[in-house]
Amino acid sequence: MRTYDRSLPTALEQRIERLREAAGADPRLEGVLLYGSWTLGEADAHSDLDAYVFVADEHADDFDGREFVSRLAPVRLAHTNLFGILAVVFDDLMRGEFHFDPAGRAIGEIASWRGMVHLPDPGAAVLLDRTGRLTEAVRPLAEFVAPVPALTAEQLTGELANWTLMAAHVLARGETTRAHNALAAMVAPPQLKLLRLLRGSTAHWLTPSRALEADLPAADVARYTATTGAAEPEPVREALRESWAWSRELSREAAGRWGFEIPEDLHEDLAELIG
Repeated sequence: MRTYDRSLPTALEQRIERLREAAGADPRLEGVLLYGSWTLGEADAHSDLDAYVFVADEHADDFDGREFVSRLAPVRLAHTNLFGILAVVFDDLMRGEFHFDPAGRAIGEIASWRGMVHLPDPGAAVLLDRTGRLTEAVRPLAEFVAPVPALTAEQLTGELANWTLMAAHVLARGETTRAHNALAAMVAPPQLKLLRLLRGSTAHWLTPSRALEADLPAADVARYTATTGAAEPEPVREALRESWAWSRELSREAAGRWGFEIPEDLHEDLAELIG
């Protein structure tokens, strides 16, 4: 079996520096912006290299992103995913995600990222900026936009009831795998956000499962674990019961703290439906 040297910060630092050099040497590129764990100061040996690459408008249609990425290190896999992002696997099994966008439009859209993207140190995130537009655009992202507790909590309790009901319906239809996926993909994110809001732990708000074990008490992690299970009918049903019971507890705690009402009749009917 091959062994891979993924020591940090050396491997990721070297690849980022190579990205800076390659972008700087290509006059078709106006800017490069890093995002992800590196920009949060949380990168480790398992972290990806994630970047927005802003191509001058006149070259955007014919710029070969795969060829450009191959200049950083040998590439073992490269494909454009469902979101239009070039996903790559380098020779040392480091992952990368690269957005290649026309600079004129894409840099202008960065203002809309506020509240969805956090770059504590924009200077470290910007690898290349030929015009100064990129640096100016990302400066507001240095400030973390904290959720408004009362409004956000009420919204999250609504999402929990809605998505749990959907999971219950598809499970009743016999779509066990779909219900299993709904718990993980649709119920868990608002559930963990509400949990973080209640615990005052919003540092990883944008990815609420990130560092959950380090951020929150073991009892909370255990409650979350109980909402998961094998993709088989009875384990999914039990996970759904546990998930909804926990969602109701979190919803009541939030309603009591921030003074909004929850639809108790609906919550009770949903509990009966799940069984």
